[in-house]
Amino acid sequence: MSDTTQKLRLGALVALVVGSMVGGGIFSLPQNMAASADVGAILIGWGITAVGMLTLAFVFQTLANRKPNLDGGVYAYAKAGFGDYMGFSSAWGYWISAWLGNVGYFVLLFSTLGYFFPIFGEGNTPAAIIGASVVLWAVHFLVLRGIKEAAFINLVTTVAKIVPLFLFILICLFAFKLDIFTADIWGSMNPDLGSVMNQVRNMMLVTVWVFIGIEGASIFSARAEKRSDVGKATIIGFVTVLLLLVLVNVLSLGIMTQPELAKLQNPSMAAVLEHVVGHWGAVLISVGLIISLVGALLSWVLLCAEILFAAAKDHTMPEFLRRENANHVPANALWLTNAMVQLFLIVTLFSASTYLSLIYLATSMILVPYFWSAAYALLLPIRGETYEQDGRDRNKDLAIAGVALVYAVWLLYAGGVKYLLLSALLYAPGAILFAKAKHELGQPIFTNVEKLIFAAVVIGALAAAYGLYDGFLTL
Repeated sequence: MSDTTQKLRLGALVALVVGSMVGGGIFSLPQNMAASADVGAILIGWGITAVGMLTLAFVFQTLANRKPNLDGGVYAYAKAGFGDYMGFSSAWGYWISAWLGNVGYFVLLFSTLGYFFPIFGEGNTPAAIIGASVVLWAVHFLVLRGIKEAAFINLVTTVAKIVPLFLFILICLFAFKLDIFTADIWGSMNPDLGSVMNQVRNMMLVTVWVFIGIEGASIFSARAEKRSDVGKATIIGFVTVLLLLVLVNVLSLGIMTQPELAKLQNPSMAAVLEHVVGHWGAVLISVGLIISLVGALLSWVLLCAEILFAAAKDHTMPEFLRRENANHVPANALWLTNAMVQLFLIVTLFSASTYLSLIYLATSMILVPYFWSAAYALLLPIRGETYEQDGRDRNKDLAIAGVALVYAVWLLYAGGVKYLLLSALLYAPGAILFAKAKHELGQPIFTNVEKLIFAAVVIGALAAAYGLYDGFLTL
């Protein structure tokens, strides 16, 4: 890791944040949001999300600056604040969330290609899975050539995919109709949406899904040329993506009504632009989405490997995940990650709807790492740790971390019991790797407190397994 040629500058770190956040989610945003809420609830939801996610962005910036010795972001913060098992669980949950998201991205990528080549269908035909597998392993071997080279390609694709988004926003600004936007602000003409509170709650998992990646720079903190760039990249990336998301969502509601948007097929941005300018608009957005997905896949393959590697480096994951190749790429972590993606791509052949559920499950898996990061950021000013000479900053960071923690709890509530139980089902088996890592160190597996936490996870996992068997829980 001493090789400075592999260090990442501010531009590359910002591109990793923007590139991992702007994947497929933004291109499906008009339909995804309209399916759950109308204009008023959507604006309230974006307000909550903007404040909540901004405080989370500040949490990652503050922790990057105050704890520069902690590499690996969400994983390292959970471990430093709450012990080895919580650190492991954050790394494990983040990793599962990331590669589950990649499965969804591959299916969406080939569903979009199906617009031009019908053989790919909805992205889960045999031809689509073969195509996705070819792309998966092409990305795999590209990343094996070096983190910096892959980050540069990610920078190029990030710039390329922002262009169609700006064109969409510009065209929709001129086509925006206030009478369509204000036709049914609170969704009162559509009783299926429920109360405004229900609408806000139901759209929350979508807003989290499109913001996953906000922690991207902190995951790569060990590879940053300057540690101070990690916090800057997080805030710059967040503000850029927030503006893009809100403009795409809100402007669409002035082009087509909520019921019309809710019925669109994804990528719904293509249909919205086609409604304004004709067929070429759909082609433009589809091409933009393809570039976007390839770039996002690259970002997330990098993030998946890096989180396992960071956890293995300090013995929280087993030793075999620590191996780097000659290009300083965590090769074993990369092979394990992409083997799981390949396996679940094959699963989508037999279960056409599975990948959609996996996207929501991927979102719920990342809520726990976000929660522990916010909790650790709150713990530091409470203890006064690193704040010996900074009384004013201590109060400010205490308030920000407090809001971030409340937001993280709200997200767990918004996700609902179903996804908490399904998450437990995926968290429980991870203890095998945790036990292996502890065995390598000759240490007991759990502390007394960790035994209680693990018992709760196992109970949740058993409840989820029974729920899937009995049918009251579904994927």
